[in-house]
Amino acid sequence: MAALLWILGVVLIVAGVVALVRRQILWGVVLIVVGLVVGPGLSFAGIG
Repeated sequence: MAALLWILGVVLIVAGVVALVRRQILWGVVLIVVGLVVGPGLSFAGIG
């Protein structure tokens, strides 16, 4: 289950970066933040 959430988080982060490149700033930031909460970002920081 943890691996599935990790993969989902990575996909959300990548989608957020793509949205930022397409100048959809708000949507990109939201996707990146959700991806960090769900996936690898906070676990690397020792929070999740």
